[in-house]
Amino acid sequence: MAPEAVPEPVETFVEPAPEIRTYISPAYESLFQGLSLESEPDTVTDDMVLLRDSRVMAMLDSLAYSTILSRYPLDYTEDSVVAERLYPVTPVSFPDSVVAARIEALNAETPIDLVYNRDVERYIRVYVEKKPMLTSRLMGLADLYFPLFEEVLDRYNMPLELKYLAVVESALNPTAGSWAGAKGLWQFMYGTGKVYGLKVTSYVDDRYDPYKATIAACEHLTDLYDMYGSWSLALAAYNSGAGNVNRAIRKAGGVRNYWVVQPFLPRETRGYVPAFIAVNYVMNHAADYEIYPEETFFHYSQVDTVMVKDVLAFDQIYEVLGIPVEEIKFLNPAYKLNIIPAVNGKKYVLRLPLAYMDDFLNNETAIYEYKTKKGLEREQMLAQIKKAQERTIHVVRSGENLGLIARKYNTSVSNIKRWNNLRSTLIRPGQRLVVYPRGAYYANAPSTSSAKASNGSYTVKRGDNLGKIAAANGVTISQLKSWNGLRNNTIHPGQKLVVKAPGTDTAASDNNYTGEFVYHTVESGDTLWEIAQKYDVTVSQIRAWNNISKAHRLKPGQKLKIAKKS
Repeated sequence: MAPEAVPEPVETFVEPAPEIRTYISPAYESLFQGLSLESEPDTVTDDMVLLRDSRVMAMLDSLAYSTILSRYPLDYTEDSVVAERLYPVTPVSFPDSVVAARIEALNAETPIDLVYNRDVERYIRVYVEKKPMLTSRLMGLADLYFPLFEEVLDRYNMPLELKYLAVVESALNPTAGSWAGAKGLWQFMYGTGKVYGLKVTSYVDDRYDPYKATIAACEHLTDLYDMYGSWSLALAAYNSGAGNVNRAIRKAGGVRNYWVVQPFLPRETRGYVPAFIAVNYVMNHAADYEIYPEETFFHYSQVDTVMVKDVLAFDQIYEVLGIPVEEIKFLNPAYKLNIIPAVNGKKYVLRLPLAYMDDFLNNETAIYEYKTKKGLEREQMLAQIKKAQERTIHVVRSGENLGLIARKYNTSVSNIKRWNNLRSTLIRPGQRLVVYPRGAYYANAPSTSSAKASNGSYTVKRGDNLGKIAAANGVTISQLKSWNGLRNNTIHPGQKLVVKAPGTDTAASDNNYTGEFVYHTVESGDTLWEIAQKYDVTVSQIRAWNNISKAHRLKPGQKLKIAKKS
């Protein structure tokens, strides 16, 4: 395809920070030919520097190994008809002036600052020259995910071009995971995902849910934009955290411009915005480079959703309806063990190819009751789910001790030590502890009495403790202590305790809150995200407690009420 005729523009290059070069011994140079740009030093020896692939290249390459895609050919030969149709054997190139003019035209259509410089040019080459096969593949995935992204972005009144961020983050691989622990299309870390309402259990990881994660990404990006007033800086903070961006701004003399602060950002983040601009350009001009979508994926219009009302295994759907398990997993990556744990009234979304939707609805009851060829039946799945729900894994944070953790889960230090075979109370950040929260352990342990009250008061029996009484009556230890004027956890047989207070906020109690509130005074630069992290709550909860709309901006001096946790 001949290049389009574009008038010669005035050069508008923005020079990036001085390039940091890594020495590689000539004896090993051939080993690194074609290695991704922005690779990071890992191990230094006398002869060479070993490099670790950048996020962009690692995520692109993950498409080649995704299980659902493994049945599709990747190693096209030069004379392959398919290869000639999807991407050229010899890469197409254009003068810098042509690319700069095209990016300037895209820049005129978005509030996000798009420029062309050598950093951007190098990433464009990755997508159109080094990895055109995988670019073709992610373009096919875009037909499934971009309509969803655009729908949610539009609802939040955000630039639609932010959909390209997911390409940089995950290459649109729904099961992508980074070495640091980020998961899903939008690459949420566990802590950040929790702040924005993404839950992780033994069976479900919301970070992999395309819809929920997109909503969380929009809320997170909105908070970051409110902080900086610049989409480029918001993108940088999405990648490396607000702390790193704030430090870079201070080192740059307080200037809030990405290209000014770029030299002071972490190495990976220096290439993050250039990669975003490159993806924006390539996805809009792929046809000019003779790169076309690989037609091997579901389109957005070919997928529908249904609410699952009972526990359900992917094998049941496969054996009754004939939908390959790999396709069910691809469309529903949030279900970690191929089981949808719809128990106790909880409902979950199931995404299926539209062609199978009527068959599922017409045979829904039979599918739930079907016993698979592997012998998996509802009772077995329920037993597995109950076992997983009886305990939780607590990851120790910096500054925590066993006393704080025990109070959080309404248990005792001695219990936590016994469950984890600890000889002392010494714990370290990152350590994983098995905990039975809210009386789950007591519910399965022998007891000398039932601690359930019938009339709002309870008489303490031998063997009782506050944790057991709180769990039996659906309240917290803090509430029991407050209602009964207790200064510590000591109680005695025969003692009468109030276990229900008039006017108690049931919703707060159910969510492990005391029903009381503290007030946070907003300071300059505060965001809902940072405030939520400080109090270990979610952005959505703060909005609900304070009747804050999505478009509301915080003002210094504003007071926000935050529910107190037990």
